[in-house]
Amino acid sequence: MKLVGVERLLGRSQIDIANILDKALADKEISVQEGIRLFEADGIDLYALMITADELRRRSVGDIITYVKTRNINFSNVCYTGCKFCAFAASEKDEGAYFIPLAEIVQRAKDAWGIGATEVCIQGGLHPRVSENYYVEIIKAIKDAVPDLHIHAFSPFEIKFGARKRGISIEEHLFSLKEAGLGTIPGTAAEILDSKIRKLLTKDKLTTEEWVSTIKTAHKLGIRSTSTMMYGHIDGPEHWANHLALLRDIQKDTGGFTEFVPLGFVHYNTELFNKHGARAGSTGIEDIKVVSVARIMLNNWIDNIQVSWVKNGPKACQIILNAGANDFGGTLMDETISRSAGAPFGENMNPEEFNRLILDLGRVPAVRNTLYEIMK
Repeated sequence: MKLVGVERLLGRSQIDIANILDKALADKEISVQEGIRLFEADGIDLYALMITADELRRRSVGDIITYVKTRNINFSNVCYTGCKFCAFAASEKDEGAYFIPLAEIVQRAKDAWGIGATEVCIQGGLHPRVSENYYVEIIKAIKDAVPDLHIHAFSPFEIKFGARKRGISIEEHLFSLKEAGLGTIPGTAAEILDSKIRKLLTKDKLTTEEWVSTIKTAHKLGIRSTSTMMYGHIDGPEHWANHLALLRDIQKDTGGFTEFVPLGFVHYNTELFNKHGARAGSTGIEDIKVVSVARIMLNNWIDNIQVSWVKNGPKACQIILNAGANDFGGTLMDETISRSAGAPFGENMNPEEFNRLILDLGRVPAVRNTLYEIMK
C-alpha cells in the first residue's frame, strides 16, 4: 500500500524530482547534484521525498524504532580550540570550568550500569594539562570496574589530541585505546566536511582530510564509529549533499559506520550566531529534508539513521521518524553539550517515554546496543 502512495505522489511531482525518486526506489545511487535538487523539494515534491525515504527505510530496517540505554559523561569543559559554534568550552579560570576526577567518571559509569545502561559515551574539551596517558587511563579504569559496559568514546579531534600528547601516531594511539577496552568512537567533530566552511567555523580543528583519515584508521583497526553532520549555520544544500556523498564513499571503503546522526545547529548561546551572522539553526522542514535525503543517498550503505531528540524535541522527532529515520538515539542521562548551547529539551529521557512516543507512531520500540543488536 505504501508503494502505491509513492507512485501516486510521483505522478504529481515535478518531472525531474519524480525521476530522481523513481531512481532511488529502483535501488540506484543518487548523485550529489541529484541530492542538491532533492533539497529544493517543497509542496507535493516534499511529501513525495518523505514517503520515498520512508519506503526505503521500511525496506532496509522494517518498522522497528530503536534506542540505546546510555549515559553521557562529558569529563571536562576546559578547551581552547575556539570553535565558534560551541557554547560548551571554558577556560580554566572561568567560574563554570570543571574537570571530573577519574574516580567520579568511574562511579558514573558504575551507576549507569546499575540502572540498565549498556553504554557510556565519553567526550570532553581538550584540557591542556591532562597527562599523556589520560585517555587510556579512563578506558582502563572503567573496564576494570564494569567489564561488560560498552565504551563509546572520544571524537576524532580528541584522538588527534591524545596521540599528539603521547608523541605517537593516530594508529598507535587508537590501537592502545582498543587494547584498553575502547569499543567504538563517536563520529563527531565532523561538522561539515568542507574545507572552506570548516575554516570559518573554527580556527584550529581537524581538517576534512584529518577527520576522514582518523575515521578510516579506526575502521581499519576494527573500531566502528557513528557518522554525523552539523547543519543549519553558514552552510547549505550543496555542502550537505557533498558531505553525505563523502560518508557514503567512506562506508563503501570500510563498512565501519554504524549509523548516520544529523545534528541541527543549536544557536542560542553561540558566538557563531551572536557575533558572526550564522542562521538561527535549521528549520523544521530542513530537519525533515536532511533525514530524507540522507536515507536516499545512503541507501544500501548506512542502514541506521538517528534523530536527535535533544536538538529537535521529541514531538518533532516523531515527524522526522516518518521521513526515513529509524533510531531515536539514547537515554543520555547528563547530556551537557547541547544544553550549553541553549537546547531546551532536557538531558534525559526514560525508556517508558521512548516506548510511548514510538507506539504513538504505530511502530515497534526496541532497545538496542551500540552495534544495533536488539536487546529487548
